[in-house]
Amino acid sequence: MSTQGSSVALLGRQIYDLALVLREDEELTDPNGEPINWLLDVRVPMMHGDLARQVGEILAGRARSAGVHQVVGSGFGAYSMVTAATMAPGYPAVRGGFVRPVHKPYGRRRLVEGAVHRDNPIILLDDILNSGISAIRTVRHLHGDGFRVAGFISIFEFSWSGGRKRLEQEGLWVDSILELNPGRDNSTSSDSA
Repeated sequence: MSTQGSSVALLGRQIYDLALVLREDEELTDPNGEPINWLLDVRVPMMHGDLARQVGEILAGRARSAGVHQVVGSGFGAYSMVTAATMAPGYPAVRGGFVRPVHKPYGRRRLVEGAVHRDNPIILLDDILNSGISAIRTVRHLHGDGFRVAGFISIFEFSWSGGRKRLEQEGLWVDSILELNPGRDNSTSSDSA
């Protein structure tokens, strides 16, 4: 693994350790209300300034490497990621936006708020890639609103859930900072971009 890969893996490990919430620490449930043993709350480490700065630099660098200079996110997990990417140094500057679940019914009545433009491609950011179903829903909303979504970047990817394959079938390239695999040491980074 390269030195850069090692530093990304270390960052991923720090984020993982701060994000991991265990059932013995508090009651956890899945979307159906069923008990679960663990979850990753990436919002917690993304509120640590130094970690958010490092993630922002990685996200902006990977977006620029793909020739894309606009990022958007939907939901609380992605908001800090979008902000971090737009604050990362480098040229060209990365612009960002936030995707609403539906068009705002008044004011500017937008689906996407922020500094992004329809005439340039965008990258969808999210903290975790699991099944990919919510990301696909967001991509389709963006397409319906006239945006061209080029790719998707997450901090963590649960490799066992099939999300990458689903997004690639939608025509997007997919990247993650850290890929989590059952039964493997999850401190290895994903250096694909």
